[in-house]
Amino acid sequence: MSALPRPNLTHPSPPSVHMRMTQTTSARIPTADGEFQLVHFRNNWDDKEHLALVMGNVTDRPEVLVRIHSECFTGDVLGSQRCDCGEQLAAAMRAIAAQGSGVIVYLRQEGRGIGLAEKLRAYNLQDQGYDTVDANLLLGHQADERDYTPAVLILQELGVRSIRLLTNNPAKVESLESHHLPVVERVAMQPNVNRENAAYLRAKVHRMRHLLDLNGHLHAEPEAQPPTALAYGSLLTSLAQRAAAHHQRTGHPFVTLSYAQSLDGCVAGQPGKHLDISAPLSLTMTHALRAAHDGILVGIGTALADDPSLTVRRVEGDNPQPVVVDSHLRLPATARLLQMSRGVWIATTDAAPLEPQQALEAAGAQILRLPTTQDGRVDLGALLACLGKMGMRSLMVEGGPSILTSFLAARLADYAVVTVAPFFVGGVHAVNQSLDPSAEKLPRIRDPQIVQVGPDVTLWGALA
Repeated sequence: MSALPRPNLTHPSPPSVHMRMTQTTSARIPTADGEFQLVHFRNNWDDKEHLALVMGNVTDRPEVLVRIHSECFTGDVLGSQRCDCGEQLAAAMRAIAAQGSGVIVYLRQEGRGIGLAEKLRAYNLQDQGYDTVDANLLLGHQADERDYTPAVLILQELGVRSIRLLTNNPAKVESLESHHLPVVERVAMQPNVNRENAAYLRAKVHRMRHLLDLNGHLHAEPEAQPPTALAYGSLLTSLAQRAAAHHQRTGHPFVTLSYAQSLDGCVAGQPGKHLDISAPLSLTMTHALRAAHDGILVGIGTALADDPSLTVRRVEGDNPQPVVVDSHLRLPATARLLQMSRGVWIATTDAAPLEPQQALEAAGAQILRLPTTQDGRVDLGALLACLGKMGMRSLMVEGGPSILTSFLAARLADYAVVTVAPFFVGGVHAVNQSLDPSAEKLPRIRDPQIVQVGPDVTLWGALA
């Protein structure tokens, strides 16, 4: 390969004529992530059509969550794995839906501004060994020919005062700020790495200044990271975004129910007896989920039967704060949870005896005495309010049937991650009582995502 010129990463200056952006029409667009308004714009410079996908009221609002997305037919429409464009668009829609408001500016600048035909020619050069920057240069283009002036004008037309920008590209931040649109925060978007996009992402980091944490994935053999791990990477990103928005809006932690069951819906063979259900890859996913949450909650039944540590061991990450719901303070002072450095928070009732409290506190536990329900159990709504005041933004519920059923019956869970192992047990079911006589009102996962994780199948989604 011959030597190539250095890429010009500066973006085109605004046109000499006064560019105007005119809104022509809009329509309601219902999606799996919620309802948006699709707003159509046309400018007086190159007559291109640009779009804004808007949720909620953003007029005269500061710190609006914004994604400036350049058209990518291959990624956005076909789901091509050569780039991360399609997944970034989908992630932006989920993030804005979780926030409840925001804007995706969709610029008609295919192939970083070179158009679809030239992008396909660039793909052919990449298949010959050139990276995404050199391929553009060989075709006589700049490395990046996009102009973000239309995005600024669209956001101004929408009345946005300042933005939190969903991007890994510092050039976008610099361009917007040069047009006097305040960017108060850059919100990172972590990509899923696969064998098709690895070189592309590497070039974005090393040659285009993109701020990506590739975590060493690019240097691993394809077998080192199973495709399933990449699939649930999007789950972790979505949960983090949803949790932050939920806590800010409600003051309560975002609650994720997570459990593994057999084909016949069982979580144990006998009451009070532990049963290994998840395969190793599913266990790794569970530990990644733990690392993604501030806290992890089990009931006293699980704490007594399993004596768990509830730590993160199969992946890198911080241990969540363990919480045990124990209405009568039955947790022994010798429990493994009390040997952890973070200690354990025990949610109990005013009726619980004082003697075990003293022993548990001496062992490092923090006792939270809370209101009770009519049947004398800990009021889970009061517990969530308490945890929120203590700074917990996200809570993973990994309990047994009693806790799972209680959260579902009280409609206090926001999300569910359910792993199904390919065998039958004929034992204790995950949900141990009827939740609602009306099938239309039963808790359900809305628009579930499904992926195979080793021999198991995992599905997840928001609860409705």
